[in-house]
Amino acid sequence: MRIADSWKDYRVIATGDGEKLEDWAGVKLLRPDPQVIWHAKKDLKRGVDAFYERKEGGGLWHYNKQIPEQWLIDWKKLKFIVKPMGFKHTGIFPEQAVNWELMQQLVKNSNREIKILNLFAYTGGASAALASVGACVTHVDASKGMVERAKENAKLNNISNIRFIVDDCAKFIEREIRRKNKYDAIIMDPPSYGRGPSGEMWKLEDNLADFVELCKGVLSEKPLFVLINSYTTGLQPTVIANILKSVFGPDNVEADEIGLPTNEGLVLPCGATGVKIWKN
Repeated sequence: MRIADSWKDYRVIATGDGEKLEDWAGVKLLRPDPQVIWHAKKDLKRGVDAFYERKEGGGLWHYNKQIPEQWLIDWKKLKFIVKPMGFKHTGIFPEQAVNWELMQQLVKNSNREIKILNLFAYTGGASAALASVGACVTHVDASKGMVERAKENAKLNNISNIRFIVDDCAKFIEREIRRKNKYDAIIMDPPSYGRGPSGEMWKLEDNLADFVELCKGVLSEKPLFVLINSYTTGLQPTVIANILKSVFGPDNVEADEIGLPTNEGLVLPCGATGVKIWKN
């Protein structure tokens, strides 16, 4: 497992009974987590600033004290907006820092200009991390609201080398193939289920392999990497590795669980990542 332990402003304080207690730059939030099937050693609700309660058809944030509508968190030299939103999200997935570090190092070691396509790109953590080391990033997400948040994160960090696109990712790839546009690296963080702007349906286990095959059509002649991340519960890293190997060849493919350390001495599992790296 690769553990995201490079945060200074974020930590998981405690876990148990389906929940995780987190400190986001001094604001304590309690959120559900389906991986946490062990029991808590203490009352996690005690002293929290806000907690998210699941309800039929959705959920609701409850506030024990007044906190800002949104605030900032630092990761190394970058800043990101934290904001409690629907479906328990905050706008940042801290465990992704392990992927940001890996991809940043690959870009820096390449010693050339790298064009990166970030698909299902959400609020732009990876986009900002890679643009900050000189990559030219195209950021694509079907949610206009998430793309607007990604633009705000880029502006916070004085980053201008990101092109933002609101679109269904598969349709965007099909158009890029017709336009003969190429990228040196591809990142994708697909949801388990989703809908595009025009109601396009996405189901990971049905669509991922075909989608990765489609993406092969926009890779440059000298690709650097393709990285796939997934939060889908039960999806093993080996499944991602097998898809990457079947589409791009078996060499230099790695896949792991990723996770977060906790103050309890446990590791919170946070999904799986696979990466194909070309040695150019």
